[in-house]
Amino acid sequence: MWHYLMDMDGVLVHEEHLIPGADEFVAELRASETPFLVLTNNSIYTPRDLRARLQRTGLDIPEQSIWTSALATARFLDSQRPNGSAFVIGEAGLTTALHEIGYVLTDRDPDYVVLGETRTYSFTAITKAIRLVEEGAKFIATNPDATGPSREGSLPATGAVAALIERATGREPYYVGKPNPLMMRSALRALGSHSEQALMIGDRMDTDVRSGLEAGLSTILVLSGVFSAETAEMFPYRPTRVLKSIAELVGHSADPFGDWTDR
Repeated sequence: MWHYLMDMDGVLVHEEHLIPGADEFVAELRASETPFLVLTNNSIYTPRDLRARLQRTGLDIPEQSIWTSALATARFLDSQRPNGSAFVIGEAGLTTALHEIGYVLTDRDPDYVVLGETRTYSFTAITKAIRLVEEGAKFIATNPDATGPSREGSLPATGAVAALIERATGREPYYVGKPNPLMMRSALRALGSHSEQALMIGDRMDTDVRSGLEAGLSTILVLSGVFSAETAEMFPYRPTRVLKSIAELVGHSADPFGDWTDR
Protein backbone atom coordinates (compact mmCIF):
# COMPACT_ATOMS: atom_id res chain seq x y z
CA MET A 1 0.00 0.00 0.00
CA TRP A 2 1.27 3.44 -0.93
CA HIS A 3 1.37 6.15 1.75
CA TYR A 4 0.59 9.65 0.52
CA LEU A 5 2.13 13.03 1.32
CA MET A 6 0.31 15.87 -0.46
CA ASP A 7 0.87 19.57 -0.69
CA MET A 8 -2.23 21.60 0.11
CA ASP A 9 -2.31 24.81 -1.97
CA GLY A 10 -2.25 24.07 -5.67
CA VAL A 11 -2.99 20.37 -5.16
CA LEU A 12 -6.17 20.26 -3.07
CA VAL A 13 -7.24 23.90 -3.00
CA HIS A 14 -6.61 27.26 -4.63
CA GLU A 15 -6.78 29.63 -1.65
CA GLU A 16 -10.45 29.17 -0.58
CA HIS A 17 -11.60 27.09 -3.57
CA LEU A 18 -11.59 23.31 -3.95
CA ILE A 19 -9.67 21.87 -6.88
CA PRO A 20 -12.14 19.58 -8.68
CA GLY A 21 -11.68 15.94 -7.73
CA ALA A 22 -9.70 16.63 -4.55
CA ASP A 23 -12.65 15.77 -2.32
CA GLU A 24 -13.24 12.49 -4.16
CA PHE A 25 -9.57 11.53 -3.90
CA VAL A 26 -9.37 12.26 -0.17
CA ALA A 27 -12.62 10.33 0.39
CA GLU A 28 -11.09 7.39 -1.49
CA LEU A 29 -7.98 7.43 0.72
CA ARG A 30 -10.07 7.57 3.87
CA ALA A 31 -12.43 4.80 2.71
CA SER A 32 -9.50 2.48 1.96
CA GLU A 33 -7.71 3.51 5.19
CA THR A 34 -4.68 4.59 3.16
CA PRO A 35 -2.28 6.58 5.37
CA PHE A 36 -1.85 10.17 4.21
CA LEU A 37 -0.72 13.61 5.36
CA VAL A 38 -1.51 17.01 3.88
CA LEU A 39 1.58 19.24 4.01
CA THR A 40 1.95 23.00 3.99
CA ASN A 41 4.91 25.34 4.38
CA ASN A 42 2.55 27.91 5.89
CA SER A 43 3.16 28.15 9.64
CA ILE A 44 0.37 30.61 10.47
CA TYR A 45 -2.35 28.11 11.29
CA THR A 46 -2.71 25.16 13.63
CA PRO A 47 -3.95 21.85 12.19
CA ARG A 48 -7.33 22.61 13.77
CA ASP A 49 -7.48 25.96 11.96
CA LEU A 50 -6.53 24.34 8.67
CA ARG A 51 -9.09 21.56 9.12
CA ALA A 52 -11.80 24.21 9.51
CA ARG A 53 -10.52 26.09 6.45
CA LEU A 54 -10.52 22.93 4.35
CA GLN A 55 -13.98 21.97 5.55
CA ARG A 56 -15.30 25.25 4.16
CA THR A 57 -14.06 24.19 0.73
CA GLY A 58 -15.71 20.76 1.03
CA LEU A 59 -12.68 18.74 2.14
CA ASP A 60 -12.96 16.59 5.25
CA ILE A 61 -9.44 16.05 6.56
CA PRO A 62 -8.71 15.11 10.21
CA GLU A 63 -6.40 17.31 12.26
CA GLN A 64 -3.92 14.46 12.65
CA SER A 65 -3.63 14.25 8.86
CA ILE A 66 -2.28 17.81 8.53
CA TRP A 67 1.46 18.51 8.82
CA THR A 68 2.80 22.07 8.80
CA SER A 69 6.26 23.63 8.73
CA ALA A 70 5.51 24.83 12.27
CA LEU A 71 5.06 21.24 13.49
CA ALA A 72 8.20 20.16 11.62
CA THR A 73 10.14 23.06 13.17
CA ALA A 74 8.92 22.18 16.66
CA ARG A 75 9.89 18.54 16.19
CA PHE A 76 13.33 19.57 14.91
CA LEU A 77 13.96 21.88 17.89
CA ASP A 78 12.77 19.22 20.31
CA SER A 79 15.33 16.81 18.84
CA GLN A 80 18.10 19.43 18.99
CA ARG A 81 17.50 21.03 22.36
CA PRO A 82 14.60 19.59 24.40
CA ASN A 83 12.76 22.03 26.66
CA GLY A 84 14.64 24.98 25.24
CA SER A 85 13.61 28.59 24.76
CA ALA A 86 12.86 30.75 21.75
CA PHE A 87 12.01 34.26 20.67
CA VAL A 88 9.29 33.78 18.08
CA ILE A 89 8.01 35.93 15.26
CA GLY A 90 4.93 34.13 14.03
CA GLU A 91 1.31 33.23 14.57
CA ALA A 92 -0.64 30.66 16.58
CA GLY A 93 0.40 27.75 14.38
CA LEU A 94 4.02 28.23 15.39
CA THR A 95 3.64 29.35 19.00
CA THR A 96 1.19 26.50 19.74
CA ALA A 97 3.55 23.91 18.24
CA LEU A 98 6.44 25.19 20.34
CA HIS A 99 4.39 25.32 23.53
CA GLU A 100 3.29 21.72 22.95
CA ILE A 101 6.90 20.47 22.95
CA GLY A 102 7.61 22.30 26.20
CA TYR A 103 9.42 25.34 24.84
CA VAL A 104 9.47 28.62 26.75
CA LEU A 105 8.83 31.68 24.57
CA THR A 106 10.94 34.60 25.76
CA ASP A 107 12.84 37.66 24.57
CA ARG A 108 15.55 37.24 27.22
CA ASP A 109 18.59 35.19 26.22
CA PRO A 110 16.67 32.59 24.17
CA ASP A 111 18.34 29.54 22.67
CA TYR A 112 16.76 30.28 19.30
CA VAL A 113 15.19 33.02 17.26
CA VAL A 114 12.41 31.30 15.32
CA LEU A 115 10.89 33.11 12.36
CA GLY A 116 7.59 32.01 10.86
CA GLU A 117 4.82 33.38 8.70
CA THR A 118 2.76 36.32 9.91
CA ARG A 119 0.57 38.95 8.31
CA THR A 120 1.70 41.60 10.81
CA TYR A 121 5.51 41.77 10.74
CA SER A 122 6.65 44.24 13.37
CA PHE A 123 9.74 46.42 12.89
CA THR A 124 10.23 46.28 16.67
CA ALA A 125 10.10 42.47 16.71
CA ILE A 126 12.46 42.18 13.72
CA THR A 127 14.90 44.57 15.41
CA LYS A 128 14.72 42.45 18.58
CA ALA A 129 15.36 39.30 16.56
CA ILE A 130 18.42 40.89 14.93
CA ARG A 131 19.89 41.85 18.30
CA LEU A 132 19.25 38.41 19.81
CA VAL A 133 20.92 36.69 16.86
CA GLU A 134 23.87 39.07 17.23
CA GLU A 135 24.03 38.07 20.90
CA GLY A 136 24.27 34.38 20.03
CA ALA A 137 20.76 32.98 19.58
CA LYS A 138 20.59 30.35 16.82
CA PHE A 139 18.51 31.47 13.83
CA ILE A 140 15.74 29.13 12.59
CA ALA A 141 13.09 29.85 9.95
CA THR A 142 10.07 27.67 9.27
CA ASN A 143 10.34 27.90 5.48
CA PRO A 144 12.20 29.78 2.73
CA ASP A 145 9.19 31.00 0.69
CA ALA A 146 9.93 34.62 -0.22
CA THR A 147 6.36 35.55 -1.11
CA GLY A 148 2.87 34.34 -0.43
CA PRO A 149 -0.37 34.79 -2.37
CA SER A 150 -3.27 37.10 -1.63
CA ARG A 151 -6.23 38.41 -3.60
CA GLU A 152 -4.40 41.72 -4.05
CA GLY A 153 -1.12 40.12 -5.18
CA SER A 154 2.10 38.88 -3.60
CA LEU A 155 2.87 39.33 0.09
CA PRO A 156 6.33 39.22 1.70
CA ALA A 157 6.71 35.86 3.39
CA THR A 158 9.15 34.16 5.77
CA GLY A 159 12.04 33.94 3.32
CA ALA A 160 11.94 37.66 2.56
CA VAL A 161 12.00 38.67 6.22
CA ALA A 162 14.67 36.05 6.96
CA ALA A 163 16.81 37.65 4.25
CA LEU A 164 16.47 41.00 6.02
CA ILE A 165 17.62 39.52 9.34
CA GLU A 166 20.41 37.59 7.61
CA ARG A 167 21.67 40.73 5.85
CA ALA A 168 21.67 42.65 9.14
CA THR A 169 23.41 39.94 11.18
CA GLY A 170 25.48 37.99 8.67
CA ARG A 171 23.86 34.81 10.08
CA GLU A 172 22.04 32.52 7.67
CA PRO A 173 18.95 30.80 9.11
CA TYR A 174 18.36 27.08 9.04
CA TYR A 175 15.16 26.52 7.05
CA VAL A 176 13.12 23.52 8.17
CA GLY A 177 10.29 23.52 5.61
CA LYS A 178 10.30 22.48 1.96
CA PRO A 179 12.53 22.07 0.00
CA ASN A 180 14.50 20.79 3.01
CA PRO A 181 13.95 17.00 2.92
CA LEU A 182 13.81 17.21 6.72
CA MET A 183 10.17 18.32 6.27
CA MET A 184 9.46 15.11 4.35
CA ARG A 185 11.28 12.91 6.83
CA SER A 186 9.49 14.43 9.81
CA ALA A 187 6.17 13.89 8.01
CA LEU A 188 7.07 10.27 7.30
CA ARG A 189 7.89 9.72 10.96
CA ALA A 190 4.59 11.32 11.97
CA LEU A 191 2.85 8.96 9.53
CA GLY A 192 4.82 5.92 10.68
CA SER A 193 5.97 5.38 7.10
CA HIS A 194 9.16 4.83 5.11
CA SER A 195 10.33 6.50 1.92
CA GLU A 196 10.16 3.26 -0.10
CA GLN A 197 6.39 3.04 0.34
CA ALA A 198 5.58 6.75 0.19
CA LEU A 199 5.02 9.34 -2.52
CA MET A 200 4.78 13.11 -2.61
CA ILE A 201 2.19 14.98 -4.68
CA GLY A 202 2.91 18.67 -5.28
CA ASP A 203 2.46 21.51 -7.73
CA ARG A 204 6.00 22.93 -7.46
CA MET A 205 9.21 21.46 -8.85
CA ASP A 206 11.46 23.61 -6.66
CA THR A 207 9.91 22.65 -3.32
CA ASP A 208 7.53 19.66 -3.46
CA VAL A 209 9.26 17.52 -6.08
CA ARG A 210 12.77 18.45 -4.99
CA SER A 211 12.19 17.70 -1.31
CA GLY A 212 10.40 14.46 -2.19
CA LEU A 213 13.27 13.32 -4.40
CA GLU A 214 15.89 14.23 -1.81
CA ALA A 215 13.99 12.29 0.86
CA GLY A 216 13.86 9.21 -1.38
CA LEU A 217 10.15 9.37 -2.24
CA SER A 218 8.42 8.79 -5.55
CA THR A 219 6.89 12.06 -6.76
CA ILE A 220 3.91 13.28 -8.73
CA LEU A 221 3.75 16.80 -10.14
CA VAL A 222 0.22 18.11 -10.74
CA LEU A 223 -0.30 20.96 -13.18
CA SER A 224 -3.19 22.50 -11.24
CA GLY A 225 -0.99 24.96 -9.37
CA VAL A 226 2.15 26.96 -10.07
CA PHE A 227 4.04 24.95 -12.70
CA SER A 228 3.18 24.05 -16.28
CA ALA A 229 4.61 21.09 -18.17
CA GLU A 230 6.89 23.51 -20.04
CA THR A 231 8.33 25.18 -16.92
CA ALA A 232 8.79 21.79 -15.26
CA GLU A 233 11.02 20.75 -18.17
CA MET A 234 13.47 23.53 -17.26
CA PHE A 235 14.61 21.69 -14.10
CA PRO A 236 17.51 19.21 -14.09
CA TYR A 237 15.40 16.58 -12.29
CA ARG A 238 12.03 15.05 -13.06
CA PRO A 239 9.06 13.81 -11.05
CA THR A 240 8.07 10.16 -11.32
CA ARG A 241 4.75 11.19 -12.93
CA VAL A 242 3.14 14.37 -14.23
CA LEU A 243 -0.66 14.67 -14.04
CA LYS A 244 -3.08 17.43 -14.96
CA SER A 245 -4.59 17.36 -11.46
CA ILE A 246 -5.23 15.11 -8.51
CA ALA A 247 -8.58 14.19 -10.10
CA GLU A 248 -6.68 11.81 -12.41
CA LEU A 249 -5.76 9.71 -9.36
CA VAL A 250 -9.38 9.07 -8.39
CA GLY A 251 -9.91 5.31 -8.69
CA HIS A 252 -6.16 4.70 -8.92
CA SER A 253 -4.86 5.47 -5.42
CA ALA A 254 -3.71 1.87 -4.95
CA ASP A 255 -1.71 1.99 -8.21
CA PRO A 256 -0.67 5.61 -8.82
CA PHE A 257 2.10 4.71 -11.27
CA GLY A 258 0.21 2.17 -13.37
CA ASP A 259 -0.17 2.18 -17.16
CA TRP A 260 -3.41 4.16 -16.88
CA THR A 261 -1.32 7.32 -16.42
CA ASP A 262 0.12 6.94 -19.92
CA ARG A 263 -3.26 7.04 -21.68
